[in-house]
Amino acid sequence: MENLKKFYIGGQWDTPISNVTMPVVNPATEKQIATVAMGNAADVDKAVGAAKMAFEGFSKTTAEERLALLYKLKDATERRLEDLAQAMRLEMGAPITMAREAQADAAIGHLDGFIEALEGFNHHAILTNGDHLIYEPIGVCGLITPWNWPMNQIALKVIPALATGCTCVLKPSEHTPISAMIYAEIIHEAGYPPGVFNLINGDGPTVGSALSKHPDIQMMSFTGSTRAGKSITRDAAETIKRVTLELGGKSPNLVFADCDLETQVTDSINECMYNSGQSCDAPTRLLVERSCYADVLEIAKRAAMATQVGDPKHEGDHLGPLFDQIQFDRVQTMIGVGIDEGATVLAGGLGKPDGMDLGWFVKPTIFSDVSNDMRIAQEEIFGPVLVIIPFEDEDEAISIANDTPYGLAAYLQTGDPIRARRVATQLRAGAIHINGGGFNYGSPFGGYKQSGNGREGGIMGIEDFLERKTLHGL
Repeated sequence: MENLKKFYIGGQWDTPISNVTMPVVNPATEKQIATVAMGNAADVDKAVGAAKMAFEGFSKTTAEERLALLYKLKDATERRLEDLAQAMRLEMGAPITMAREAQADAAIGHLDGFIEALEGFNHHAILTNGDHLIYEPIGVCGLITPWNWPMNQIALKVIPALATGCTCVLKPSEHTPISAMIYAEIIHEAGYPPGVFNLINGDGPTVGSALSKHPDIQMMSFTGSTRAGKSITRDAAETIKRVTLELGGKSPNLVFADCDLETQVTDSINECMYNSGQSCDAPTRLLVERSCYADVLEIAKRAAMATQVGDPKHEGDHLGPLFDQIQFDRVQTMIGVGIDEGATVLAGGLGKPDGMDLGWFVKPTIFSDVSNDMRIAQEEIFGPVLVIIPFEDEDEAISIANDTPYGLAAYLQTGDPIRARRVATQLRAGAIHINGGGFNYGSPFGGYKQSGNGREGGIMGIEDFLERKTLHGL
């Protein structure tokens, strides 16, 4: 934990220039578990300087040399998986079973996807007109990651930077610095040259803005709120740097009467509540065909009532707390908004679960009789809250699904494969999950509209960190 008061710059743990610190709090106990240093613009300059110096050499490494380092990174990561899982249990309240099977597993799963992509990537192609096209690392990259999936998002940004020959400065969420610190130790153990990877903690308005504005950073990759994504884009505009964004969502889940209602609706409730609803692609709008609406309400209520909330240190498939009091208060406010808007509380509601006075725990909540113009249907709540909206036919379902400023993911439940393909092509979202189809490592992840731009993971995640150069006359 001592390294939380330092930054990883130029291959070593360095004392910050800033003297500002922040407590790290366990959301299940509300107790402070660590103190993290909070950087300033001078700290950013130092980290970027180290990355810029390292780029001169690392950008010239071969794909084979970078692959060898990635395999060393995999070995080092596998040795620290339990440390990563326990860190995320403590810092953001992920139940330990889920922390191991999903949160920490992402560090290996995405790494495997990027290794496969790099092994098959052609850095030099000849166009049909005879010109040559080559790919080169874009330069120093600023990476900003959120608290809700700490390792997942770090892996999706740091690994492709390392794989392509870029160097980087990572600013993880200041609320989840422990897992990021461990990952810095893992990268150090893997043997990356000094300055290739740098880590600096801090808040968005200070460190995030300094990174986005920095003239020596060629690319910003950000995951977080749409509001913050707009701010980063504005800050980056002065230097015309590349910006990739993975932002918010209000993902629709279309349920047609011809699907296996008991299985698909139950699974849909579980998917919405997973990670305590703190996932940008969570299926938080359940759109239900009118002919099966009453049946779905019964199944959904039963599934919500069966959802357990409990201590993250215990094994099991229960939900943990929200990550802090601010988020708890926001979710409580939005539940109150839903009640005021006239929606029916089918399950859950305001307040904490019975007997859970300590920690930022929330009742798994479902609203029925919702219309898509309500705030609870349009705004990202980021908690275990689901809204159920009826529709009459396929056209109305598609219209409601697309009536959102977001477009990260959509979900579709139907027993008709022809309908599945027909509807999927009309949904304006970056990923369509059909009848429970889950995300696979190595596939591109990203959204339409205000859910962002660019794609993370696999071959497209590699390409985002590369520049294209055309050679004429060879």
